[in-house]
Amino acid sequence: MQNYQKELEKLLEKITKEGGVPTLLLHSCCAPCSSYVLEYLSQYFKITVFYYNPNIYPEEEYRMRVKEQERFIGLLNTRYPVAFAAGRYEPQEFYSAVKGYEAMPEGRERCFLCYELRLREAAAMAKAQGFDYFTTTLSISPLKNAVKLAEIGLKLAKEYGVSYLLSDFKKKDGYKRSVELSAEYGMYRQDYCGCIYSRQQREQEKKERALNVSEE
Repeated sequence: MQNYQKELEKLLEKITKEGGVPTLLLHSCCAPCSSYVLEYLSQYFKITVFYYNPNIYPEEEYRMRVKEQERFIGLLNTRYPVAFAAGRYEPQEFYSAVKGYEAMPEGRERCFLCYELRLREAAAMAKAQGFDYFTTTLSISPLKNAVKLAEIGLKLAKEYGVSYLLSDFKKKDGYKRSVELSAEYGMYRQDYCGCIYSRQQREQEKKERALNVSEE
């Protein structure tokens, strides 16, 4: 399997040698997942964090995540500037994209369709606004498929003519560092991915754990 972290490190070494500061549109799913990614990549890029997540349910959860993302960006000290751009909140876009896959367990085809929905919006914005690269924070999660994200990202890069930054941010203890930064900045950390289906799955898992404990 391709080592996306090594690919990223080669690119960062090249950027450093050339002395430039390219622009990066970073799709973010939430502040905790963006924390390590911003700490890491802001040493090399001028970043705009793009918050586009029409999958988030309910709307109150969505607003809370947006607010937390903006708060964290304002607090983080970075070598190069980090800007913020909020996407549209149109849940129907998500429901239309995953129609027919509602009962699919988390981490399978429904999630892959959701990845593409969000990355496509990022690719379109990166193209329209002249960014050098686009990528997503999603690969930092142990529950997200880095191979599928890379596959989608590269496909969209070819389609839109903007370079996709290959990554697997969970590598090099990226996920562990995100947990540490979340605690350091007192971040709100949700316990489900974001959509109504992942929330229902998580609630069912909690009920089953509680039932198993009560039977012991």
